[in-house]
Amino acid sequence: MKMELKKRNIPGPKSAELLKISEKYEPPCMADQVPVVWDHGEGVWVTDVDGNRYIDFTSGVLVTNLGHSHPHHVEAIQNQAGRLMNCYSFPTPERIKISQRVIDLLPPNLDKIFLLTTGAEGTEAALRIARRYTGKHEILSFYGGFHGRTYGPIGVAGSVGTRYKFGPSVPGGIMAPYANCFRCFYDKVYPDCDFYCIKQLDRIIDSSSSGDVGTVITEPYQGGAGFIFPPDGWLKALEKWAKKRGLLFIVDEVQSSFGRTGKMFMIEWEDIQPNMLCLGKGFGSGMPASGLVGETKIFDCMNRGEMSSTTGGNPMASAASWAVIDVLEDEKLPQNALKIGEYLFKRFKELQKTHPLLGDVRGKGLVMGLEIVEDQDLNKPAPELTRKIIFKCGENGMLLGRVGLHGNVIRIAPPLLITEEEAEIGVAIMDKVLQEVENE
Repeated sequence: MKMELKKRNIPGPKSAELLKISEKYEPPCMADQVPVVWDHGEGVWVTDVDGNRYIDFTSGVLVTNLGHSHPHHVEAIQNQAGRLMNCYSFPTPERIKISQRVIDLLPPNLDKIFLLTTGAEGTEAALRIARRYTGKHEILSFYGGFHGRTYGPIGVAGSVGTRYKFGPSVPGGIMAPYANCFRCFYDKVYPDCDFYCIKQLDRIIDSSSSGDVGTVITEPYQGGAGFIFPPDGWLKALEKWAKKRGLLFIVDEVQSSFGRTGKMFMIEWEDIQPNMLCLGKGFGSGMPASGLVGETKIFDCMNRGEMSSTTGGNPMASAASWAVIDVLEDEKLPQNALKIGEYLFKRFKELQKTHPLLGDVRGKGLVMGLEIVEDQDLNKPAPELTRKIIFKCGENGMLLGRVGLHGNVIRIAPPLLITEEEAEIGVAIMDKVLQEVENE
């Protein structure tokens, strides 16, 4: 699908009319996006209510891994809708079968799954169960971490804005610096640092804990902090450290799972075997589906019926998730994510050489962060320029989002079925917009 790089006026008249109604009835805290109202989508393309087409480099915030309205996914949902949609906690064939299928994809120590609806619900459950199982209330997490917006997860969150002015969070959270090599907390340089940030964890625990720490939780890469990818080996080093200290090890793969980084799960890259694993977003590819996977001995600390989810594991979501794995496997989408991701990474690195605003390019598979700075020498974050670039990309037909502790990182996360030709359209738009902004 080819597309001319021509500007469109946004919002269009229909979008503007609907956005005016939205302002009246919906709170502005819900989103900070390019002002267009989506109407329908197909593959990596989205059309707004004014008929403007855009290439989607957001995947609906890393959700629609299969692309928009994939025929097999749609058919599975339609077929299930005519049979049974929800049944609270009663088992259904759909829930039982998807549970087995997910477990069969994971390391053998992860042999139970609790199906839920959102990533926050999954991490919330993980933290509660961890405290019960370990009998300890303190949990180590990392600066920049994002595990959801409910009260349990924000107690272990290190993201700007997640906790701001919400009052006291759930006690017991202990923070440590993440492996952010672009802006190292310790002013070290990898690999000469020899994972200095891991070596400092003992000191942080010994000085900050009341002696009641039982768990460590981390993302394999930090999405909300601006797509911070630790160096190879860091996650494995953290796993070894946690086990040496006798800590329960939780990996939050709500963003990174189901093919996003080039493997079905990001823990596969370093043969990580956490005690619990949080799944979400791409699990349902648009349907609300998440899961907490863990070891039998851990789930056994909970009494029968003690935890449930009103719509978690419902037959609609379970059927949709089954179709998601079908498509990921049949169409080899994780492999495509790796292939096109390598192409995109190379092309954005080339742009970095010619555009002084592009301070860093980082990522794995089809999830990347483009850090926008005032100049590459100082690497000073430029959040307003980032906002301008995203808006101008929207005018030119590409939808993006921004994240980061400073709000200056552009999220690159297209659906996993994107082609090289479609990826190049995104690169061309970014190249054009960066040049426009730099020449203003």
